[in-house]
Amino acid sequence: MGTLASFLRKYTRECILAPLFKLFEALLELFVPLVVASIVDDAIPQGDRGLIMQMVLILFALAAAGLIVSFTAQYFSAKAAACFARDAKKALFAHIQTFSLADCDRTGLATLINRMTGDMNQVQSGVNMTLRLLLRSPFVVFGAALMAFTVDVRAALIFVVAIPLLSLIVYVLLRISVPRFRTVQSHSDGLLAQTRENYKGARVIRAFSLQDREVASFTKANGKLLTSQLRAGRISVLTNPMTSFVVNTAIIAIIYYGGLRVDTGTLSQGSVVALFNYMSQILVELIKLASLIQTITKALASARRVEAVFDSTSSMAGGSVSEIDDSCDTAIEFRNVSFSYNDSSENVLTDISFSLRKGQTLGIIGATGSGKSTLAALIARLYDVKSGEVDIFGRDVRDYSLSFLHSNVTLALQKARLFKGTIRENMLLANPDAGQEDIMAALKDACAYDFVMQKGLDSPVEAGGRNFSGGQRQRLSIARSLVHGGRILILDDSFSALDYMTDSAVRTALAKRDLTKVIISQRTSSILNADKIILLENGCISAMGTHEELLATSSIYQDIYYTQFEKEEKADV
Repeated sequence: MGTLASFLRKYTRECILAPLFKLFEALLELFVPLVVASIVDDAIPQGDRGLIMQMVLILFALAAAGLIVSFTAQYFSAKAAACFARDAKKALFAHIQTFSLADCDRTGLATLINRMTGDMNQVQSGVNMTLRLLLRSPFVVFGAALMAFTVDVRAALIFVVAIPLLSLIVYVLLRISVPRFRTVQSHSDGLLAQTRENYKGARVIRAFSLQDREVASFTKANGKLLTSQLRAGRISVLTNPMTSFVVNTAIIAIIYYGGLRVDTGTLSQGSVVALFNYMSQILVELIKLASLIQTITKALASARRVEAVFDSTSSMAGGSVSEIDDSCDTAIEFRNVSFSYNDSSENVLTDISFSLRKGQTLGIIGATGSGKSTLAALIARLYDVKSGEVDIFGRDVRDYSLSFLHSNVTLALQKARLFKGTIRENMLLANPDAGQEDIMAALKDACAYDFVMQKGLDSPVEAGGRNFSGGQRQRLSIARSLVHGGRILILDDSFSALDYMTDSAVRTALAKRDLTKVIISQRTSSILNADKIILLENGCISAMGTHEELLATSSIYQDIYYTQFEKEEKADV
C-alpha cells in the first residue's frame, strides 16, 4: 500500500486533525452519563430545580461543543479523502498512459476503468470512514469501560468480560469476510467487462438477433456476482446481531447486578443509569465499528487492486535518443521482423524485410487479417517486435524516446476517433502550438475545409464524432494528423469511407508535402502511384515492387486489381 499511502502523506495535517477532533468529541460524550447520574442521584431526590437546570445546560453545552467538533472533524476527513483520491486518480491515469497497447490488452480495458472509478471511490470512502471512526469507536469502547471503573469497580468487571469477547467476534468475522469481498471485486470486474462489450457491440448483437443469448450470459455473470456478494454478506451481517447479543447480555447483567446492589444500598441509582449508558454507548460504537470494518474490508480489497496497477510497469521502455540523423537516407527499414500479439500465439507477421527512402511513399495491400495494421503499429512502436528489428532513420525504434518517436511518426487510423469538444480543439489535440494557418492548410489538404467552414472551427464535436458522417470523420482525422506534423505519415486505411474523387484529391495534396508516407488500403487506386507496394498474405510478404511490376508478376495482385476495375482495362494492359 506504499504508493497509495504516499498520496495521503501530503495531507498529514488533515489526517491528524480529523481523528483528533473525533477523539475530543468522544471525550465529551463520555462525560454525559456522569452528568445524567448526578441529576438522578443529587438533583432529583432533593428536588433542586436550579441544579437540574444547571446540569441540563451542561448537557446542552456538551452537545453543542460535540456538534462543532464533529463538523470540524468531518471537514478535515472529507478534505483529506477527497484530495487523496484526486491525486491518486491523477497519478493512476498518468501511470496507465505509460502502458503499451500490449499491457492494456493483457490487463483489459474494463479492469483498468474499474480500478480508476469503482475501486478508487471505494478507497476514498474507506479513508474518509477510517479517519472519522477508526480511533473514535475503540476510544469510546475502552473509554466507556474505564469510566465504568470510576463509577463502580465490581460492576465494571462486566465490561472486562464483554469487551474482549466483542473484539474476538469482530476479529474472526473480519478474517473470514476479507477474502470473500476480494472475490466480489473480481466478479464485478468480469460483469463490467461483459457489460462494456455488449454496449459497444450492440449493433452486431441486434443484427444477429443475439439479445436472448447475451441476456442469458449477463444473467449468469450477474448471478456469480450475486452469489459472491451473498457469501460475503452472510458473514458481515453477523457482526451486528452478535455484538448486539453480547452487549445486551451485558446490559441485562448490569441491570440485574446493579438492582441487587441498589437494594442493599451499596450502589446508587444514578450509577446504574451511568453504567447502562456506557454499555449503550459501546453498543452504538460497535455498530458503527461493524459498518466501518465492512467499508475498510472493501477498501483494502480495492486498494490492493489499485496498488497492483501501480506496481505494473510498462513492458515497453523508451530509449534515450531524441534526434534524427539527417545524413541517413533510409526512412523506414524492417529486418527479418516477426511479431505475435501473445508470446504463445501464432505469428501475425513473419520474416518481414524491406526498406523505404526519405520522401518516398509505401503502399501496403492485402486481404483482411494479413497483418497490414500490425505492420503500421510496429513502425509507430505501439508494439515491440518478437524478433528482428525496425529502424527509423537508421536507428532501432527502441533507441528513441517514445515521446520523440511519436512526435515524428504520425498514425491516422481507419476508425477515426474524434473527442468531445470543438473542431479546433480536436485539431490542436495533435499540436497545441499549431496556428490558424496550419489548421487551415491541413483541412484543405484533407478536403475537409468546405464542410468545416460551413459549420465553423468552433462548432461542437460530440463524443466519437457522432454528429459527422464516416467520411467527414476520416477527413478530420487526416487533417489532425497533418497538424501534428512529423516526418513519417502512416494512413491506415484512412480513405476507406472516401469516394474515389475525394480519395484522389487527398492523395494529390499529400504528394506535395515533404513527408515519408505509408498508405494502407484495400483499394489499388489509393496506392497506384506509390514508390513501393508490399502485398501481404497471411503475415508474409507475397510480392513487392511498383504497381506495374506487381501487375506483371503477381497473380494475387492482379486478382485484387481487376476485381476493382473494369475488365476492359485488363484487355488494354
